[in-house]
Amino acid sequence: MSHVPHELSEEFPDAGERISRLKSGSTHFAKMVDRYHEVNREIHRVETNVEPCSDQHALDLRRERLHLKDSIAAALAAETA
Repeated sequence: MSHVPHELSEEFPDAGERISRLKSGSTHFAKMVDRYHEVNREIHRVETNVEPCSDQHALDLRRERLHLKDSIAAALAAETA
């Protein structure tokens, strides 16, 4: 598979250690990160026509990814506060 855009390491380039720490300390955060990766990879497969889907489903996936990214960002911000 080619490079998958929007990986968390790209979205939060300075937060790798904090993401790892939060994943090991919080089951909820770990599930959120895992779901982000699942959705992001599904979006990539849709965008590269590996798994075509309806426009509505693609839009729903993008919305879910954005919601997860916002939740991850909020958890990272709370961890540094």
